[in-house]
Amino acid sequence: MNRKIVLSDELRNFVESRLKVNLEGIEETLRQIFQMQELSIEDLKETMQSLEESFNLLSQKWNLQILYILFLRNAANFGELKRILGVNSRTLSDKLKILTQTKCVQRTMEEGPPLKVKYSLTKHGYNTILLALPFLYYASGHLT
Repeated sequence: MNRKIVLSDELRNFVESRLKVNLEGIEETLRQIFQMQELSIEDLKETMQSLEESFNLLSQKWNLQILYILFLRNAANFGELKRILGVNSRTLSDKLKILTQTKCVQRTMEEGPPLKVKYSLTKHGYNTILLALPFLYYASGHLT
């Protein structure tokens, strides 16, 4: 599924200018970090491995979609997520468990009857999706 994301020229220019400023800020921050401390090859390797774990989490099927839905809806119950995604219960349960363990999603039980379970983003999950969406949009070649 490689759909082209359509933005008006004005909105695309706005997004591109914001991303450019963010990229420049990230580059400047990294340069300062590298100047202030000397990092060994082992330090860089360890850092990259921890970053790969985060990329692997986001690249697993359904995880990014779950985070995005919770970002848009603020909260959703299991049935809503299952219906929106069209995923089976076992898979959704496994994904929500992983996202909860990695502190991206929080599970809240609401008193009943009936007992209800809601899922929402933690601050970490919220920030992750805010960072991931522009990155993925940019990496997919939709921005220049």
